[in-house]
Amino acid sequence: MTTMVPSEDDTMSVMRNEQGHMESDGSRKRKKRQDGTPRPACSWVHFSREFIKEYTASHPESSGLKAATKAASDAWKLMTPEEKAKYTSRAREVWDKYLNTAPARVPKPRRQTKLVTRCSPGRLLNVLQRLTPEQKAAVHGMQFGSILNLRCRTLRRSLCLWLLERFNTVRRSLEICGERIPLTPRDVELVMGLVSSGKDVVNSGPDDLIAELRKKYNATNRGISVRLLEERLAVPEAGEDFKRSFLLYLLGTLLCPTARLDVSPSFLHFLTNMDIIHQYNWGKFLLDRLVREVARYRQGKQRAVGGCLLFLQLFYYESVAVGEPSELSPAIFPCLASWGEEEISEREKHERELGGYGFGEVVCKERGLGTGFLGFRNQDDSIPLAIMSQEVERFPLLEQDEYQDLEDQVNRGMITAEEYMPINGEGNTICMDIEITDPVKAPCRNAQYGCTEIVDYTKRKEHEDFCVFSPCACPIQKCHFIGSSNQLSEHFSNKHWDSGRRFQYNSPLPVTLNKNEAFIVLQAEKDGILFLLKKGIESIGHTVLVTCISPSSSTEQYLYDIVAERGNSCLRLKSYTNNFPGRVEGSPPTDFLLVPFGFLNPNGALDLEMCIWNSTDIGAD
Repeated sequence: MTTMVPSEDDTMSVMRNEQGHMESDGSRKRKKRQDGTPRPACSWVHFSREFIKEYTASHPESSGLKAATKAASDAWKLMTPEEKAKYTSRAREVWDKYLNTAPARVPKPRRQTKLVTRCSPGRLLNVLQRLTPEQKAAVHGMQFGSILNLRCRTLRRSLCLWLLERFNTVRRSLEICGERIPLTPRDVELVMGLVSSGKDVVNSGPDDLIAELRKKYNATNRGISVRLLEERLAVPEAGEDFKRSFLLYLLGTLLCPTARLDVSPSFLHFLTNMDIIHQYNWGKFLLDRLVREVARYRQGKQRAVGGCLLFLQLFYYESVAVGEPSELSPAIFPCLASWGEEEISEREKHERELGGYGFGEVVCKERGLGTGFLGFRNQDDSIPLAIMSQEVERFPLLEQDEYQDLEDQVNRGMITAEEYMPINGEGNTICMDIEITDPVKAPCRNAQYGCTEIVDYTKRKEHEDFCVFSPCACPIQKCHFIGSSNQLSEHFSNKHWDSGRRFQYNSPLPVTLNKNEAFIVLQAEKDGILFLLKKGIESIGHTVLVTCISPSSSTEQYLYDIVAERGNSCLRLKSYTNNFPGRVEGSPPTDFLLVPFGFLNPNGALDLEMCIWNSTDIGAD
């Protein structure tokens, strides 16, 4: 018998074939680590190694490793945390040793031509289009009504990548068109319509405070399912559960998305009390999260880009003009409502005609955007970076009165108040000139309620404090309608016509407030104006108060009188109505009327005869 011995060439050929076969299966097999240092095993691996060894010795009839591994898996699932602690501690010790001895991994430079992000305005837009009028009113009540004007469905990913390369997360600025344009919470308000004042949003705290909410939303370590939230929002309900679900969905898909597909459960910490949602500084929260997510992306800690990239995209469109100055259209605030798919496609066409992004003209000042700290934009590059970041952190927002004082000084040409000026390390004030621009005109914030005024942006708050279209809330509990006093009157007549009492001015009206009845809604037949007859309690009797549901700034007053009788005794009280845009909660004001307990009927109810006088007849008796 002849034995064939393979030659050296044959051996090399076989090795090359085997190597090629391994490379072709690279999609199924993980390549061996190049540095030769294996990653430490987890607690399950430590347990399974020990279990399989014992199982194989005690079960010689076993069919092999597959059966032993299955038995190990079943045993692991039945173990308590105390029983697993032995293997968990062993794995942690090995892992700690690995971290202390393994060389630091050098992050690979990120070269990405495709943008991966969870910011999805189109997905949110689909949900917004299905909301009922009551749900939209609830969104307005949380001060997120501007989001209902969303028209943009897709992100321009090439633009977002271009902006991310020029986004300075330390200075919080965009360095485009040869200029550095700072980003502030005020810019978020102008672009997205979110409030840029109030207390900070804190998304952390004890886990036991949100345990029930985590259970309610099936929150896991990965997060809260977006599909679950969409199912909840499909129910035609506008109460607290809808508000919380809507805000979670809004944060997770548009305002503050993370690198994951699901919504972060940490958002539940500031959603425990939905009555104070409108008090938060959402503009600052959005900007802080955007800076954090972009920084994490650049450090290689996540593959997807988190944060509201739509804000960056719309900010660029509003800050850089691609047409002639004469073609610059008037600014609409919030800018979110100005950009639909048609407008964006037309803008992208102009960008391509110019040769790409960054060839336009910066028009931040004309738009009221990118004004930065204390209203100035062109900052001296000689100021040390550490001082700049320190001062911006020290003065993130000014109180309204302080801001108005500063604005008055700016109109005179220069800020001179030293307490608002940055100070260098030697205690010397850094002087900075401020460019003065023409005032920006903007619609009143109550435009959605019927106001047509276009006012200087710096004077808008003064106008809104006395605007007759200021929103008023429906007094019926569990109804979340908000609108002007005229809109509220029409809403109440159509939806709650059987929940109040209609009356005529200057005519007595008998009313009864039962023992557990806190108020009665009254509606005038002549003009539909709504009034609240509210009952409270004091030590010697019941307080009685009539308020007109209208803006607090309204100067219109109505005279009313109330008569209570007991046997031969008669008590008559007079006063003027207060103006309040909803139900009066809490303790009564100082000018309430008092009806002693002795005037209650045997059932504990309060029988009254009241009359509200038309404002044109004030003084009639």
